[in-house]
Parts: sequence; structure tokens; C-alpha cells
Amino acid sequence: MRLILLGPPGAGKGTQAQRLVEKYGIPQLSTGDMLRAAVAAKTPIGLKAKAVMDAGELVSDEIVNAIVAERIDQKDCAKGFILDGYPRTLVQADSVGKMLDERDLALDVVIELVVDDKVLVGRIAKRAEETRAAGKPVRKDDDPAVFPERLREYYKKTAPLIGYYYAKGLLKGVDGMADMDTVTAEIEALLEKSSHRK
Repeated sequence: MRLILLGPPGAGKGTQAQRLVEKYGIPQLSTGDMLRAAVAAKTPIGLKAKAVMDAGELVSDEIVNAIVAERIDQKDCAKGFILDGYPRTLVQADSVGKMLDERDLALDVVIELVVDDKVLVGRIAKRAEETRAAGKPVRKDDDPAVFPERLREYYKKTAPLIGYYYAKGLLKGVDGMADMDTVTAEIEALLEKSSHRK
């Protein structure tokens, strides 16, 4: 089972990915984690990424794609994987397609967590407030001052993937504003359907 979770920041992709990992025993592949692991393992591509990051530059698509390709060849991905936060752009989406074709694999489904932006902004502000009230530092990603910019970035670069995967017949939408357990149940029902279609 190979799937992509799509949706703006704060939509709950990370939470749902973790639940799927527990239920299906397939890994969640997040580019941040994969980059850190490749750097720590000192793989050739990891060393390349480290040099770029040490120089304070952004890691190129080419490096990110190579790290993803390296990761999906690992044993724990044999039964499938969840891509979370990648692909972020149409260029990366094309690379994922090529990567899977070369390995004679295919995506089963792309699940979009559909959310209301205004409610999302309120949700993030509340999360930041609760974190501060608990005396903990607010994650940079959850800073209400930074969040609208992250949202704009998502719509500019990542939202075009919704049409891209819809055209391929892979896109399924789930109401990301429902409570967490309902969202999980809807995703699992979609995965059951997509596995029966084969």
C-alpha cells in the first residue's frame, strides 16, 4: 500500500500518518526525517545534503528525490509507505512517478485532507495558546504570525498537486475538519476500497 497524504499545514496529516503506521505497519516517510537519517548515516547523498545545509542553503529537488529513492529501496518499505509532506511541487510529483515506474511500483491512492482555512488558522492560534499556557515553547510551524505565510506557500506550490492526482484518477478527499477518529475511519475505508480494486 503506497499512498500520499495531501493537505495544508495544520490539517492533521502527521497525526493520521502515525495512526496508519500503527495499523498497517508501513513507514511514514517525511522528507525532514529522511534527510536527517541520510545525513546521520553518512550516505553519499546524505553527505551532499549536509554540505548544502551547512552552507545555509535549501536542499535541491534533485537531492530530496535521491534521498526518497534511497529510502523506498529499504526493506521496511517493501509492503508500502506513506509519503507525508512530499511531493510538495509538480516537479517532485513527476519524480515520484518516475521513481515508482523504475521499480515497477505504483501509488494506490492520494488522500487530500480537505479543510476550511479560516477554521485552520483559528485551530493553529488555539494550539499555540495552549502550548504557551502549558509553559512549552511554540513550534515555529505553529506560530500564528508565521502560519498564514506557510498557507500561502502551500497554495502556491503544493495545491496544484490536487488537480494533478485527480487527473490521474488517484485523488480521494476526506473531510479534515471532522474529529480525528472520524477522519481516521474515512481514510481506512478508502484504503480498504483501493486495495480491493486490485
